[in-house]
Amino acid sequence: MAECTQCGKYTKFNGGLCFECYNNKEEIVVSKKENKKGESDDKPFVRDNSWVYNLIKGRIAETLVEELFLSLGFQVFKYGMENTIPGIMELLKGVKDEVAMEIKRMPDLVVYKDSRAHFIEVKFRASESFKLKDIDKNGDYPYQNALIVIVSKKHIKCISFLELADGKEITPTCHNYLGKRKEFETDKEKIIEYCQYAVKFFENV
Repeated sequence: MAECTQCGKYTKFNGGLCFECYNNKEEIVVSKKENKKGESDDKPFVRDNSWVYNLIKGRIAETLVEELFLSLGFQVFKYGMENTIPGIMELLKGVKDEVAMEIKRMPDLVVYKDSRAHFIEVKFRASESFKLKDIDKNGDYPYQNALIVIVSKKHIKCISFLELADGKEITPTCHNYLGKRKEFETDKEKIIEYCQYAVKFFENV
């Protein structure tokens, strides 16, 4: 699972802060602006809401992928730490032993069909780029049989952890589309439909 860029604790999304570090961020002061009458408008202090913003993006991407697999006839099970072991997230804050780290990085979903199960880790990437270091910067990712589904504003792509470890990566021009994965033999038209949903939800991201 993702880690806080400031303290290394568990967080819901890559490249962001955990809730504690987010709450400790300094407030941003909105500068005063003159209105049409030339009067000064006092704007209130506002807190940067990037933590919540990115959390919502991640949840939308995960829900899109979950619903896509359901529509393709898969059984889908929420598998991430927050779903499998409710309440443990708070207990594991700051804990970095081997077991704790494996729990924190549990894939988001397990999908099952035709007597085959797959770990699915869902990531939203506006840049449509994803490399090994984005999920395994320390070389100790425990779920080496996981498949990583990358949701962007235009496509839904997929790459296995083993392919990432072999030097491959997701780029805006690569053709690693989910519909081409031999593991799923998926309905390309259905995937296109869900890509359109992604465009709708993420067009202003």
